[in-house]
Amino acid sequence: MIVKMSKYAFMVYHKEYDAFLKELRELGVLHVKEINSIKDNADLQTLLAMRRRLASALRFCAGLNKQSKRVLALGHADKEQGLRLAEELEALQEKKLKLMTQKAALEKDMAYMDIWGDFDFTNIRLLRDAGYAVDFYSCPTSHYEPKWGEEYNAFLVNNVQSVTYFVTVTKVGTPIEVDAERAKMPAKGLKELQADYSQLIAATKDLEEEMDVFAAQHYNDFVEADKLIQDEFNYQNAWAQTDHEAADRLLILEGFVPSEEAQSLEQALAAKGYYYQPLEINEEEPVPIKLRNNAFSRLFEPITRMFSLPNYTEFDPTPFFAPFFMLFFGLCFGDGGYGLLVILVCAYFKRKASQQVKDYLSLFQYFGLAALIVGTCTGSIFGVALATVPALAAVKDYFVSSDNLMTFSIIIGLVQIVFGKTVAALKTMQQKGTKYGIAPMAWVFVIIALLCALGLPMLHVQLPSMVVNVCFGIAGLGLIVAFLYNSPGKNVFLNLGTGLWNTYNMASGLLGDTLSYIRLFAIGLTGSILGGVFNSLAIDMTEGMNVFLRIIVMLLILLLGHAINFGLCTISSLVHPLRLIFVEYYKNAEFEGGGKDYQPFKKA
Repeated sequence: MIVKMSKYAFMVYHKEYDAFLKELRELGVLHVKEINSIKDNADLQTLLAMRRRLASALRFCAGLNKQSKRVLALGHADKEQGLRLAEELEALQEKKLKLMTQKAALEKDMAYMDIWGDFDFTNIRLLRDAGYAVDFYSCPTSHYEPKWGEEYNAFLVNNVQSVTYFVTVTKVGTPIEVDAERAKMPAKGLKELQADYSQLIAATKDLEEEMDVFAAQHYNDFVEADKLIQDEFNYQNAWAQTDHEAADRLLILEGFVPSEEAQSLEQALAAKGYYYQPLEINEEEPVPIKLRNNAFSRLFEPITRMFSLPNYTEFDPTPFFAPFFMLFFGLCFGDGGYGLLVILVCAYFKRKASQQVKDYLSLFQYFGLAALIVGTCTGSIFGVALATVPALAAVKDYFVSSDNLMTFSIIIGLVQIVFGKTVAALKTMQQKGTKYGIAPMAWVFVIIALLCALGLPMLHVQLPSMVVNVCFGIAGLGLIVAFLYNSPGKNVFLNLGTGLWNTYNMASGLLGDTLSYIRLFAIGLTGSILGGVFNSLAIDMTEGMNVFLRIIVMLLILLLGHAINFGLCTISSLVHPLRLIFVEYYKNAEFEGGGKDYQPFKKA
């Protein structure tokens, strides 16, 4: 749910404003209303650039600390020290970049010199001093002319990938006319290059050790410096969003507070003698969004934020789509063994994980539970079709068949679509008034009634004729309302035209949206079939081997195959439910989004 907000305006004498802002920051509940863009504020942009610089240093140090696992030193740096340390780290990074560039160049030179072989360039220079020039050439093997050996004392050195490498020995100043490219030789021989490479590797290792020590010693310094800069940014931003009145003697600030915190804010400010005034929230005003859900729905909030936060005038979609998303994941995963594996692996990693990571692991445990339930119902455990196991022949009829699974996918799609339209109707009633939501709600009754009257018989569920007639009556009454009252306050003929257009959109949209949910059946079936294929490969490909070798090869095939299948199932089981939620459900629920996260003015 979206936490209710209260809006306040504060009027403070300019000499008391600094103390007032510090008091607000200590209370830590006011979201400052943004009336001026920070893009035009040079000071704030400078602070943002500093934070980006420190954020880059933090990411780099965090990566090194994760690898080295050194004990981190306590942080105590201020802003200037943090920026100086960032400059030192950037110098180390630049130094390493130069070493890596030199390493790549040396590797290229060594690979090239390996073609020519090991020789000393000193001898080449001595020959030149004696009046003989040694030149290096390369050309396609088909272009090499044997007569060059007589004309220019050409000697073949190597032949690599249809390219011939040769040298000529001529008197200095002798013109050489050959259909070949003069080789660009390194300045040093192979042994010298190898010696330089060894020194470079040693220097790189020393530098990496220095960077590891630096990261462990100063990671928390960057954290503390970033907090100070963040506090300075928030403080200056509060000043930037302040309105100046009465020749800058009166300063006015507006902001939003969770209604549950409003009374404590009022009491604290009243005790200090500051003036405040509660204000009405305008309909078009961007109100910050704070979500509050139960333990289960809260785990799905990152999915909500992935698309957009809701705006203040609509419903929080998280608790509405959370059960559907969990079920969709289970249907797409389609294997109970994989689901059990997800639960156990997440339980193992939760032991030492941070709270934020634990939340994600708990979310995946719910996903694994859904996959375990669906896989057990469909009879798929690690690609093994339980219905074909002779020991389970007595209960094989209780497993859900592929035909039934496809039907269930369509049904659950219809349920979510109708549920989304119900949410949209209720939202319209809340935003515009009850009468504007009557026609959308009438469409919900029409769809439900027709599904009961026409859809249930397709599932071999026969309703009494009286119930069928009641359903048709509800559908007819709902169509009358939907056609004649879709635009309250307008004439009947306009409503009738709008109703016809809505009917076309409703019929075509409902059909297309429902068919999208068949992917749940198709993806889940594909995963279970692919798992069975790897099982068959492990058995058939090892037939005829001795027992011990067969066990080893079977294990390798099963581990590799199921690992690939597990990865593919995980990706598809996340991507396609996201699509169904963000496209199909959000469209039918008329989700608007665009909300801005609640960020209270407080110390970092």
